Amino acid sequence: MKIVFFGSPSSALPSLNRIIKDGHKVELVITQPDRPSGRGRTPSLSPVKKRAIEKNIPFSQPEKIRKDSDVLNQIETLQPDLNVVVAYGQIIQASITNLPQYNSINLHFSLLPRYRGASPVQWSILNGDRETGITIFELNEKMDEGNILTQKKIEIFPLDDTPTLETRLAQEGAELLSKTILNIQYIQPRMQDHTLATYAPKIKKEDGRIDWNQDAFHIECMLKAFSPWPAVYTFFDDTRLKIIKGKHIGLQKTHLPPGQIINVHKAGIETACGQGSIFLIETLQPENKKVMEAYAFSLGSRIQPGKKFRSERERDNF
Repeated sequence: MKIVFFGSPSSALPSLNRIIKDGHKVELVITQPDRPSGRGRTPSLSPVKKRAIEKNIPFSQPEKIRKDSDVLNQIETLQPDLNVVVAYGQIIQASITNLPQYNSINLHFSLLPRYRGASPVQWSILNGDRETGITIFELNEKMDEGNILTQKKIEIFPLDDTPTLETRLAQEGAELLSKTILNIQYIQPRMQDHTLATYAPKIKKEDGRIDWNQDAFHIECMLKAFSPWPAVYTFFDDTRLKIIKGKHIGLQKTHLPPGQIINVHKAGIETACGQGSIFLIETLQPENKKVMEAYAFSLGSRIQPGKKFRSERERDNF
């Protein structure tokens, strides 16, 4: 089958690799433009572009695909049988999605209609779900609302964070995509139940800020969901602390104010949270410093029982 592949991050690579392995002809790769990264702000190639170069596959990098007529002309010239979209990162216009014989299909990392949007993996972990899944659906002009072709449930393990779960979904998704393409002419699409839709909006940097009024289990879910970005952070005095490792450890005997330090010991810093719960900070990273054990940090700071962590950068009154 002649395919045009749309994708950008490493989570799209298993699908691209599987399509090539299955013997399909990838006529063109559409991926995001090179972006500045690192201290030197040097242009960084998307993982999908790198693989296209390795495999000598032609590629295109429109800044805004909806305004780029050259891409449409390229695809019209190729006359592909199918467009495959995996974590591309832009909304594709109907003139492109409807062009191939079998139109366009998208691999989405959730069980649609649950978690439509840009960040389904993060939100499934953040909400403490025990399972998620993969959906392959037909693209239309609305976000993640097309008819479903195939789905598969995937368990979320207790220690999963965004990178581990996304890696597993990408691998399982590639297998499901392979079977879907093989049988695409026989699959009867089914409409989504839009009344059951939930949404997974794009994660913002400020989403990682801890609100100690939340219960400790939610904060632990934040730690897993927002790894490696935007990470989870709080403030002590005027210092921003990134929480690297921690967990909920139970309930208080007395309800202390959220954010108040209960105890400091070698295992870490016990902190009061909402609903009488306790969060243990095990490893942290002070602003502009290296990662360290929470207890080691406490020895060189004023952290002690009775002091408080804050959600905003402000100084205590002593």
